[in-house]
Amino acid sequence: MERFKTIISRCITLDIDNIDTDQIIPARFLKISSRLNLGNNLFRDWRDSKNVNVNVNVNVNKQQFILNNPKYTGEILITGKNFGCGSSREHAVWAIMDYGMKAIISNYFADIFKQNALNNGLLLIELKQDIVNYLFNKILKLPNSNFKINLKEEYVEFKNKKQKFEINSYKKKCFLKGYDDLDFLINLKHKIIKFENKLFYK
Repeated sequence: MERFKTIISRCITLDIDNIDTDQIIPARFLKISSRLNLGNNLFRDWRDSKNVNVNVNVNVNKQQFILNNPKYTGEILITGKNFGCGSSREHAVWAIMDYGMKAIISNYFADIFKQNALNNGLLLIELKQDIVNYLFNKILKLPNSNFKINLKEEYVEFKNKKQKFEINSYKKKCFLKGYDDLDFLINLKHKIIKFENKLFYK
């Protein structure tokens, strides 16, 4: 896993609640085991279809879908609440990361998706809904503006306004060191051996 460094990037906004993993990466792409080029199929059905009913309140049009608009690019996705609900497919996280996104901001993430993301090095940041709404409105008006995420000090910054966020201390350490769970254990090998020697070889 790569070390997470401070991100300064433009943002992509996707103001839709309850986006499930089948929309993030449709099931027909789950046969592959490689992460390579999965990003090409991120939100494939929404990017290809002329008109898709997401739910009773949201209608996605191919021409209007934000990933089809070159004006909106970046390493950060800001999206609606309950992102990543549905099945537990890890491919959804792989597709997002292969597309080039390094962090997602929302009010709430589905639990299994959240664990998959953090285990793979995709940073998820939960902010209050009013702050997320503020960011949606500002970024749509100012798509060329940069957004900053400082994980070490746990804040996001946009237009000189900083907002603190919280993250599990263990996961934060893994992100900053570039460790997955196995790397973290290997890093503690000397302490484990020292403990074993003390316990079993007195």
